[in-house]
Amino acid sequence: MKQSKNEINLGEGSVGRLLLTLAVPSVIAQLVNLLYNLVDRIYIGHIPENGGVALTGLGLCFPILMIVTAFSGLIGYGGAPRVAIFMGKGKNDEAEEILGNCTMALIVIALILVVVLQFAAEPLLMLFGASDNTLPYALSYLNIYGKGTLFVMLTMGLNSFINTQGFSKVGMKTVLIGAVCNIILDPVMIFGLGSVPKLGIAGAAYATGIGQCVTLAGYLLFYFARPMHVKVNVANMKTTGNVMKNIYTIGIPATLNLALPSIQVSALNAILAPFPGSYILVLGVYYKLQTFIYLTANGIVQGIRPLVGYNYGAGEYDRVKKITHTSMGLIALVMVMGMAISCAIPQQLMGLFTTSRATMEIGGAALRIISFGFVVSSVSVTFSGVLEGLGKGMPSLLISLARYLVCRLLL
Repeated sequence: MKQSKNEINLGEGSVGRLLLTLAVPSVIAQLVNLLYNLVDRIYIGHIPENGGVALTGLGLCFPILMIVTAFSGLIGYGGAPRVAIFMGKGKNDEAEEILGNCTMALIVIALILVVVLQFAAEPLLMLFGASDNTLPYALSYLNIYGKGTLFVMLTMGLNSFINTQGFSKVGMKTVLIGAVCNIILDPVMIFGLGSVPKLGIAGAAYATGIGQCVTLAGYLLFYFARPMHVKVNVANMKTTGNVMKNIYTIGIPATLNLALPSIQVSALNAILAPFPGSYILVLGVYYKLQTFIYLTANGIVQGIRPLVGYNYGAGEYDRVKKITHTSMGLIALVMVMGMAISCAIPQQLMGLFTTSRATMEIGGAALRIISFGFVVSSVSVTFSGVLEGLGKGMPSLLISLARYLVCRLLL
């Protein structure tokens, strides 16, 4: 098959250039996602009279939205490395079978979640702390978002497979188009404009759903209209036992890896509960700040997985080692920059989120100490990504468990 101008050949060329070519669009896509989630919250917070309550209601939906993201990651992160390995071996038929199985799994899981959210939204929200005041707003958002779960899951899941085939710029552009659509529709549908009625928090849910549909339409158009080595084939849209077992073997540990930071924060909040409230605030601010550092590192990890999988499948083991070393160097560079900024202006960074002088001083001292761990963490971040690219999800999970729960919480 002739190579598309948007396609990156994962088996040839400079490893550093390939990593950057795959990682930069991934980082931009993640930053765009952060941006339009932030824009959603800004607009909702400015709803006249009840913006604060509406914003709290949206926050209550967050754990449920993370469940949808986790299931998408389970299939995407589980299937994409397997596709890359078979592509490296030149076995595109097997790779296409995996993609078909994953697409069907995304559809089945999404439909189950639609039903669950339709009938169990209220008890779930009450479980997460909804009150009589906040429940109507949370339900208004979740009932609409839940109906679009199929589009959300297909969008998130298929993105991994587009990046795996070397089309990272396509993945970035489709996410960007959907995000811009969402940002434009947010004020129109929340506050009303012309013939569009004022919908409040429900408008934010509609805008998000439409944005996801636009992104999914871009993916499907690309999958079916452009020349690709591995396409969604209706004949392969089934759930074969052995194929799904291999996907879950990688996907479950990779999904748990995503959940570990949240588990750690919950545990640390419990540990800090007897101390002054400013300590918990400092912890929350720190995790907001570190998101930007680790998001960049995670973009490099997104580039590691397909590169490692493809070259491992092709038997290019020396190239796999070079990818590992180069990735660690790039991630370490990101971490050094994060450490330098955190050490240079820690109080100013804390001041972005609080006006309390005492909190800024406590947080500044904490941030300066914590930042020295950034560079060391580049080892575990890199090897977790490499192991997932090799299809070895469990060792990757064990590294993360040691890092987040065993060492850090005990200390």
